[in-house]
Amino acid sequence: MGRLLSWALHLHRREKRLIQLLVDTLLLSGSFMLALVLKEDSLLPLTDLRAWSALWLALPATLFVFIRLGLYRAVIRYVSLRALQAMVLGVCASIALLVVADQVTELSLSMSHLIIYGLLAMTTVGGVRFVMRSLYRRQQIRDKTRVVIYGAGAAGSQLANALQQGSEYLPVAFVDDWRGMHGTFVEGLRVHCPDELPRLINRYGAERVLLAIPSASRCRRRDIIETLASLSVPIQTMPGTEDVASGRARIQDIRDVAVEDLLGRDPVPPRQELLDANIRDKVVMVTGAGGSIGSELCRQILRLRPRCLLLVDSCEYSLYAIESELEQIAQQQALPVLIEPLLGSVQQRQRLERAMRTFGVQTLYHAAAYKHVPMVECNVLEGISNNVFGTLETARAAMATGVETFVLVSTDKAVRPTNVMGTTKRLAELICQAFAQAQHQTRFCMVRFGNVLGSSGSVIPRFRQQIAEGGPITVTHEAITRYFMTIPEAASLVIQAGAMGKGGDVFVLDMGKPIKIADLARAMIRLSGLEVRDESHPEGDIEIHYTGLRPGEKLYEELLVGDNVSLTQHPKILTANETCLEWSSLEKLLCRLEEATEAGDVSDIRNLLLNAPTAYHPEGPIADLIWCQQCKTTTGTLILQPHNDKEPEPEPDCQPTAPARTPLLSTSALLKGSNN
Repeated sequence: MGRLLSWALHLHRREKRLIQLLVDTLLLSGSFMLALVLKEDSLLPLTDLRAWSALWLALPATLFVFIRLGLYRAVIRYVSLRALQAMVLGVCASIALLVVADQVTELSLSMSHLIIYGLLAMTTVGGVRFVMRSLYRRQQIRDKTRVVIYGAGAAGSQLANALQQGSEYLPVAFVDDWRGMHGTFVEGLRVHCPDELPRLINRYGAERVLLAIPSASRCRRRDIIETLASLSVPIQTMPGTEDVASGRARIQDIRDVAVEDLLGRDPVPPRQELLDANIRDKVVMVTGAGGSIGSELCRQILRLRPRCLLLVDSCEYSLYAIESELEQIAQQQALPVLIEPLLGSVQQRQRLERAMRTFGVQTLYHAAAYKHVPMVECNVLEGISNNVFGTLETARAAMATGVETFVLVSTDKAVRPTNVMGTTKRLAELICQAFAQAQHQTRFCMVRFGNVLGSSGSVIPRFRQQIAEGGPITVTHEAITRYFMTIPEAASLVIQAGAMGKGGDVFVLDMGKPIKIADLARAMIRLSGLEVRDESHPEGDIEIHYTGLRPGEKLYEELLVGDNVSLTQHPKILTANETCLEWSSLEKLLCRLEEATEAGDVSDIRNLLLNAPTAYHPEGPIADLIWCQQCKTTTGTLILQPHNDKEPEPEPDCQPTAPARTPLLSTSALLKGSNN
């Protein structure tokens, strides 16, 4: 039977319709002749030519009526009430046609003949279709994954209906928190108490639990997920209502539980007046537009309808990708925004200044930076050049061209940093604070926050990949903690914080409670339906390996240098009153730092950073790759001999040379001009 059904399902649509016509011809003929035999209680009607004449007069017309009613356009595996209605109308029309044929052939059919025929025709023609649908669904059930749906509301009902029509999942039961639903039936499935989940999983052989609670708050979802974490099956969820409503997803598009659900953070609705203040009908520039934060800033800025949006990035592919995405969004939503991609580095002040002056930039979000701690630790010179002097050159270009608002995207790693990356970001903050004090034409402010979920270098995608590969999951330290926030929430708060700045403000985003990375890894393992393998559970599935802190990495991050913090008009945004340097003092430090960077002297750079007012306290030796290799050469570990006949040059003294670079120009005239 399975092979026959599979053969029938793979036939061409035209061949299926032809088979249905032939089957209906036999069924209608059999129903008519059987009605005569049952009424007469004799086989004699089978030999009556008038009976056959009446049948063959009415049958073609009946099939034509079936065709016109769309009975053969209905897919048998999805036979519904509408198809049933078409069958009833078709059989009624067939009875009427038999009455006409009876008058022509003088067969003298009685009303009881016609009623018996109608009942038999409905039973056979409709029954065959429903039997075929039942056989198809039974065949599909064997290949479906059995699931229990958590949430018996409207979303759960829609999900169950969609899954029953699909080919991947078979809902076997509902669970719901509301006691009033317990014992009732939704989509033919009984609703149970959540406490019965372990029994339901064993009874029905369920392999997953699907969450159908899109309207629940994140705190509520977190509580539910924590109660389900002990189950031996994966926990997944349906898309959110916004994704379904916008067409980005379908009800049946099951996905893994988002990490945001584990954090339980409920975002505060944004304040529209703060979002619009620096963006609507203005010319806005975003540096680092192709990065994680920069790209989300661009998406949100675009929907706020600036007059022009300038995208600046040094990576050609990232710039192309975000420009294409934004152009598509603008076209779909009919947004009259000019989008211009500018390829270049934030260290190129002349190009930035030319672009700002040409387009008349009014608001600038500076998100361009090297942010990966171990990578910057191993490439100190580039980290200094991009994060410190890139910010300096961008800020100077902004002041020279009269940019109204300059918003620096900073990081919690700038607070009492143990690494070069955090120190460079603190220096970038000091630059903006100094310029804010020295002039009043361009309003500088900084927004500091922690890790964002899904950014480049985030642990979440790496954990997912390691779980899919069977482990182990690698965590640097058992006690390491981090603050987490979603990228969209962080970008929205950056925009709103920038609108509140008065000049020199350091805004700190409320990141909630810090999360232990090891706990996050354990939760992701459990949500995948697996067990953590450790000393107490040696039979578990995935092991967690602790690899040790990487160069420059801290066990925990901080958001404030001191305790001097104030509330703002937004509940998720605080402002920190922190010490800063005047430009005259900071300029001397930057000049010495530039000289050391141009000379490639990482040792001198470290000493300068240690003496700078950044609270830099490294916990390990210099990790810069080129510097360490050249020091090995100097000490004789690796001696490189020249390949020529000339006299060998003296060995380097561990101070590698670098191409000469234009020294840092004084900004006194620029600041004086800005004040005027």
